[in-house]
Amino acid sequence: MTTFRSGFTLWKMVQNARELTEEVRVRERVDAVLDIMGGLGGTYGKGRPLVDALEGVAQEAILHGDFALAQRFQRFAAYAGGTLFLEILENYYDDEARQRSEEHMRRMAAMGADRAVAALDVLCRDNPDATAADARALFRGIARSADYLSLGDGEGGIRLSTREVRRLQEFGHMDIVLRNLPGPASAEAARMMNDVLADVDAGMLAQLLELKARQAGLTALRSVVEDPDSSENALHACLKNQEWIFGGAYVAELARRQYTPETILDIPLLRGDGSLHVVELKRASIKDLVIRRSGHLMLGAAAHRAVSQAQNYLRALDENRPSILAEHGLDTRRASATVVIGHPRYVTGDVTSQEIAETLRTYNTHQTRIEVITYETLLDSASRMLALSSARQDADPDEEPAA
Repeated sequence: MTTFRSGFTLWKMVQNARELTEEVRVRERVDAVLDIMGGLGGTYGKGRPLVDALEGVAQEAILHGDFALAQRFQRFAAYAGGTLFLEILENYYDDEARQRSEEHMRRMAAMGADRAVAALDVLCRDNPDATAADARALFRGIARSADYLSLGDGEGGIRLSTREVRRLQEFGHMDIVLRNLPGPASAEAARMMNDVLADVDAGMLAQLLELKARQAGLTALRSVVEDPDSSENALHACLKNQEWIFGGAYVAELARRQYTPETILDIPLLRGDGSLHVVELKRASIKDLVIRRSGHLMLGAAAHRAVSQAQNYLRALDENRPSILAEHGLDTRRASATVVIGHPRYVTGDVTSQEIAETLRTYNTHQTRIEVITYETLLDSASRMLALSSARQDADPDEEPAA
């Protein structure tokens, strides 16, 4: 069951965000949000209409190329839809609240250091001849023990209040910062601890959080793909708002999925040039993705049906271009599409992964607006992009380039 949220803080943030754009259409969408929220007091429009209106602002901002404002309203919508806590929203867009959060992180770091000293005091008291190796063994044991701690939700488990869940989320943010420090018990670690916790801002924290979120999203998608019983809906859930997985050519996933009466798009993406790209998702577990006929490999019936469906979508978008442009401000003429279907692990008939890739490559060279790829290709490509992003995140900006 969805837990909708709203309140004075969101209302104030929306008002402030209105001043960040001069685009008339975007401001009109923001005004529609404020109309739903009403004035001071009341429920501030809490409910599905508010979530939809906030997503509408995000889509309009995307169409005008203001991706920072779009991301801001996507987060507003996530909070209103019950998937983001207010403290996290404040961390991005409320300087005073962020400073309070940073102060809390500093206090927690100091508390952790104090507890570490207490543990070392006990070790030295019980073992006066303890060495650095003994201290490392002590903390290694503490860390390994922590892995076995859990919070259950069934019989005999611990039920967390909303406040406690929020606190755990704050701890998670602090953990992301602390995990990027160098080795413990060093002067460099102490220096960086002070610098990071003193200078951490929403931008740096957002980059770290985004990287962790992408890693978690990719892991979740891989798990669903590797389950032969996974449905298209399960795959769609893993790929929602994960446009980065499809490559750097796409800047955002559009909130609206239906632009004509007969078409509901799985994942509508916006390219950097403002054109529409359609992603059609099919099951990963397909035995006859590629078949062998008369010694030659070719796509099976399931792939051809998926391509035909994508062709019909593109035709409908072409034919309805004037009305879509007038109503939604999106030019769908000559849109393109990607069909994601199948995985080599499920294909029968003694066909290798390399042969499947070559068959699809041959097929795609004869297509102009539709590309067919497997989930293996999608996962491999996303993993490479994520590895490059991680390498850039870990790189020292002050390091001299190699000769």
